[in-house]
Amino acid sequence: MSDTLDLGSLIKDPATRIIVTCGSGGVGKTTTAAALAMKAAEAGRRTVVLTIDPARRLAQSMGLTELDNTPREVPGTDGNLHAMMLDMKRTFDDVVTAHSTPDRAQAIFENPFYQALSSSFAGTQEYMAMEKLGQLREAQSTDGVDTWDLIVVDTPPSRSALDFLDAPQRLGRFLDGRLIKLLTAPARVGGKAYLKVVTASFSVVTRILSKILGSALLTDVASFVSSLEAMFGGFRERADHTYQLLKAPGTLFVVVAAPEPDALREASYFVERLSADQMPLAGLVVNRVHFAVDGLSSSRAEAGAEELIAGSGTTSRGSGHRPAAGKTLAGERPERRVKAADLQLAEAALRVQVEVALSAEHDQRMIKRFASAHPEVPRVSVRALPSDVHDLDGLREIGALLTGDDS
Repeated sequence: MSDTLDLGSLIKDPATRIIVTCGSGGVGKTTTAAALAMKAAEAGRRTVVLTIDPARRLAQSMGLTELDNTPREVPGTDGNLHAMMLDMKRTFDDVVTAHSTPDRAQAIFENPFYQALSSSFAGTQEYMAMEKLGQLREAQSTDGVDTWDLIVVDTPPSRSALDFLDAPQRLGRFLDGRLIKLLTAPARVGGKAYLKVVTASFSVVTRILSKILGSALLTDVASFVSSLEAMFGGFRERADHTYQLLKAPGTLFVVVAAPEPDALREASYFVERLSADQMPLAGLVVNRVHFAVDGLSSSRAEAGAEELIAGSGTTSRGSGHRPAAGKTLAGERPERRVKAADLQLAEAALRVQVEVALSAEHDQRMIKRFASAHPEVPRVSVRALPSDVHDLDGLREIGALLTGDDS
């Protein structure tokens, strides 16, 4: 297996239907996802990028005033690129509407526990991202043709990258768990009071939960889950379907990191988890990598700067005399005289190169350390740009660097 990640071929391959970018926060997942989506769209594939990050800079870089739960066409991409940002509550509402009667759906929407669950429950955002992914993957036009050739997902900026993989099963376990069934037991036996004693053991449990959570919350939970009871199987099946969709042929995970210990440690952990779950890993993108001038290491640049100082008869860092700007060095023949200002400029350039080379050497050490631990994982390094991405041209530049088309 090659150690180079060929993203250019992967995004053009008709067999590639879903790309999921993942990694720790602040490493460029969103920009990577958007750039890959743009590159695929410009190759003729009808592409949608789904981002979970609420940062507005992605919408701005795509020339959009806002992003919401509906795919929006990105101007200047010939209609092949659309973008959207997950609306967690709206997606949950759509699921409830699609899998229940209007009366039951309304009862669910008005339940205080559902309102909290659909807006802020731990794991709901990640689950709804996969719910939306399933909807996009199943979407077809009126003639039965798939709406999207490629779906690119920018995963949530979670503290733990593993939340994304765990979310579907976590929510499924919650909705079908023993605690939820216990809380709904009084409702299922037809009692008007949700905390009515059914058995002595149940009474003990409910009294304890009531003291901890409050009877009002228990009533809301019981009422909510009773309304959802007919949907339990559907939620669990959809969670299982989503998990299998992530493992299916045509789905690829791209782990994104920066050349820093914490980011690569998260990337390593994610790679190991993907492998353990037999998820299809494409490889690793290392963003913001510094590159030095070929053949000019930090030590060589430092030595060159010192040689310039020695040759000019001055000392470095302003500790000795330097010829004034516009003056020439004594002892030189007229045709070989060098202006002191030019000499100082050359020295300053070498000093800058020292810093660049040191950063490059650090980044390469980090990448080699990861490669040593995971030699089977293909990689691509994206050089650090002088500024953040603010427009489509910036995304195109990142896309070219990702796919090796930057020559």
